[in-house]
Amino acid sequence: MKTLDLAVVVVYFVLTLGLGLWVARSQKSANDYFLGARDLPAWAILLSIVATETSALTVISVPGIGARGDLTFLQLTFGYLVGRIGVAIWLLPGYFRGEQETAYARLESRFGVTTRRLVSVVFLTTRFMGDGVRIFAGAIPLALLTGWTIPTAIIAMGGVTLAYTWFGGLKAVVWADVVQLAVYLAGGVAALVIAWQLAGGVGASISMASSASKLRLVDVSLNPSLPYTLVGGLVGGAMLSAASHGTDHLIVQRLLATRSLAAARVALIGSGVVVMFQFLLFLMVGVAIWTAGLAPEGIPADQLFPQFILNHLPAGLAGLVVAGILAAAMSTISSSINALASSMTHDLYAGWSGRRDPAHLLRVGKLFSALWGLSLIAGALFFYLYATGTDTPVVVLALSIASITYGALLGTYILAAGRRAQGRDVVGAVVITVLAMLLVVFARPLSAYPALEWLAPVARLAWPWYVPLGTLLALSTGILLSYLPHGTNHNIGRR
Repeated sequence: MKTLDLAVVVVYFVLTLGLGLWVARSQKSANDYFLGARDLPAWAILLSIVATETSALTVISVPGIGARGDLTFLQLTFGYLVGRIGVAIWLLPGYFRGEQETAYARLESRFGVTTRRLVSVVFLTTRFMGDGVRIFAGAIPLALLTGWTIPTAIIAMGGVTLAYTWFGGLKAVVWADVVQLAVYLAGGVAALVIAWQLAGGVGASISMASSASKLRLVDVSLNPSLPYTLVGGLVGGAMLSAASHGTDHLIVQRLLATRSLAAARVALIGSGVVVMFQFLLFLMVGVAIWTAGLAPEGIPADQLFPQFILNHLPAGLAGLVVAGILAAAMSTISSSINALASSMTHDLYAGWSGRRDPAHLLRVGKLFSALWGLSLIAGALFFYLYATGTDTPVVVLALSIASITYGALLGTYILAAGRRAQGRDVVGAVVITVLAMLLVVFARPLSAYPALEWLAPVARLAWPWYVPLGTLLALSTGILLSYLPHGTNHNIGRR
């Protein structure tokens, strides 16, 4: 990496650290630390949501999808917007009744404390594993672009992010997300302009892409084995977005930090619109790289954008794009640290200890932030060591972890809207659904064993259908369990 590029990355590190120290000045309680005193503007939360759901792997992979395929990936974002609108109408009002600190506090009043704790533990486990992999995956292109080793990239990203997150809490995370979004979008626009120039201009690039059907946006196929179709995007994308933005504390925490329900709705629905344009930008970067003749078949799709940065961007501009990739990775880490610590503090510690003093919970929350930050770094290092010497299928498999549990979480919230299901039914539904979805997500490797050959048809199911399937399983299981005799234990989950 050239000196100028390295200087850009260092300036970015210093900027984010300074931001964390600056916003830490007025924190007096856990509410200040985890919810930004519920006084953050809707536009900042909107941009933070977009940055949070965009990992470094997304910034790297989406151009590869555009280079190797077409624009049909964008159909998922149609569903993302539909799902957000549904959450804004039906789920968000419940979060603004009373003073709820986490996404799972509302489940306690309906199903009892056991259900709240179970769902919180599911969140903690899957978020830790999934984001440990995302950090590892994000460190791969960062190491390639900087010349660092992967462990060095993991520790550098994790250490700086932990520092500003520990000091500044959610406010630091949100305002850093705003900066990070601006950095990686600026890098994406710069890369698109350079790629168009190398392809002979915007007109020549668009004309060539159109002739090769690379600007195709809609696929009306009903084949469930195809990952990017209109039906799959609308249904799967909507339910994935409803689960991730309506039940995952990583996003709900931000919505709770807004000034009102109306502001939260603006942030949530607006983020769906911005996400569409963001994915379109990076898909077009990939298409432009292809029209410039810089996407040879021998290079894996995920390496096309990093190779383009290394070989075709001028000094300084390459540093900006590297900082953008770093920004996306750090946004993932900071969001996870704060959300994990928040759930651990309010959903588990406060209930078990009976300690709810704001100043005490602030100290405990900072301790949990440090522990989760170090744990995420260690988890990423573990995945690096585990994948060394292999073709790293663990990365692809582990990034599906969220799909294993999102259906169970969304089904739980839908069951809460009815009156029949009780705490015991929901606990059973969550456990059964998660176990079933483990079989679905890992059906391909499991079907290689003779005793599990019957899983082969399941392995052909495209991943956008995982959350709809999980939601259906959770709902049907919860309803069926509600018809079983509860005996004297009908209040299980209440206390």
